[in-house]
Amino acid sequence: MKILFAASEAAPFFKTGGLGDVAYALPKELVKQGVDIRVVLPYYSTMPEKYKADIEEVLHFRVQVGWKSMYCGIKSLKLDGVTYYFIDNQAYFNRPSLYGQMDDAERFGFFSLAICEMMEKIDFIPDVVHVNDWHTAMVPVLLVDKYHWIEAYQGIRKVITIHNIRFQGVYDPSILTSIFGTGMNIYHEAGVKYYENVNFMKGGINFSDVVTTVSPSYANEIQTQEFGEGLEGTLQYNSWKIKGIINGIDYDVNDPETDPKLEYHFSADDLTGKAKNKAALQERLGLEVNPDIPLITSVGRLTDQKGYQLVQEKTEELLNSRDVQVAILGTGEAEYENSFRYFAAKYPDRFAAVIDFDISLAQQMYAGADLFLMPSAFEPCGLSQMISLRYGTLPIVHETGGLKDTVVPYNAYTGEGTGFTFMDFSGYALLGTIYRALDVYENQPKAWAVMVREAMSRDFSWEEPAKDYLDVYRSLVNE
Repeated sequence: MKILFAASEAAPFFKTGGLGDVAYALPKELVKQGVDIRVVLPYYSTMPEKYKADIEEVLHFRVQVGWKSMYCGIKSLKLDGVTYYFIDNQAYFNRPSLYGQMDDAERFGFFSLAICEMMEKIDFIPDVVHVNDWHTAMVPVLLVDKYHWIEAYQGIRKVITIHNIRFQGVYDPSILTSIFGTGMNIYHEAGVKYYENVNFMKGGINFSDVVTTVSPSYANEIQTQEFGEGLEGTLQYNSWKIKGIINGIDYDVNDPETDPKLEYHFSADDLTGKAKNKAALQERLGLEVNPDIPLITSVGRLTDQKGYQLVQEKTEELLNSRDVQVAILGTGEAEYENSFRYFAAKYPDRFAAVIDFDISLAQQMYAGADLFLMPSAFEPCGLSQMISLRYGTLPIVHETGGLKDTVVPYNAYTGEGTGFTFMDFSGYALLGTIYRALDVYENQPKAWAVMVREAMSRDFSWEEPAKDYLDVYRSLVNE
């Protein structure tokens, strides 16, 4: 089976979020399971030099973008058994950041056109094209509308994965002519029309054979007005082809027994290294080095979506009511950055704020803490809670999306659970949940130890999710 996996980013070449992790880890696992899957990405100028050195030139051709004829180079690299193709045009991809450019519609429109034209030229006609988020969502549309006359393409099946429905690629309908050269025949409600605009994501949903999301709960949530971001009607109309598949985490990278970013290694059977990591983390962050004080960490983008307004609201009350330490790592909205700096200055031995993007410190915070705070307002899947579970750090999460699907709430009567959850998105509910967690930590050490071992024994590898995707591909190819 041949799969072409198209994404706008993939670790370790370029990554801004969870999509980058998925676009690296899922193809790597599918190759292990015997699939001929190849990944196509833009050739951003920000690629690390160590990978540029191994890049091979494949071919080049011209792509018609509206009235403009644009250069398109195809480069290739093999890593971890996966063949990567990179689409090169420095006018579009030599930019200081991956996204947020004034001409993103044209940049990713060119990328989508180039993907469609590349397949025939490199002689790789896949059984399934798997696109991700709005940046590649026009590929299924183009295969149906613009390239249907190419006989080799007529059997290609199409899958789109929605990683975050909030970002949709909404632009003026003139782009159908000025970028895609298709005319207006797909500009209707069952196509790409969204009010008076064109919506890339809507087109991908309508023209794909299967729509997947990154958790079963999120698959249901985005069909509601609360979480659908204006596309709930389109998703309800296409509900028969929507499937939620929980993401995994890369077990080669996230392993407490081998992680090179940790000073001390540990396992579920021997947690002495975890205690040593806690002491090292406390010292690094300038907190009191004390094994008995519970340490709560949080790693993420400091935004409303991640629920940091609740943390901001209740930090003072928490620190004044309980003997606890809190450490936050991330960057984001200035309001939260400044609030957390204020708390760090006011409570220097009990609150630490590192306003930075630091992968090594993030791993140490997953591994060295007792509790991991992730009160997201919505969370399509979330990887941080799964990483913290893998490292025996029990999550405190809002019951939404992938958080609901991956964290088993503690049951005080049976002792079962892998973390602590709350349903009502409020500071009051968050603080009450933190208090419940601290009570177990301080007063029920045996129950706590059982939860830590249970958390570490859960399987969040990519093996099972990859099988689920393989089932999706097979169902389409064998129809």
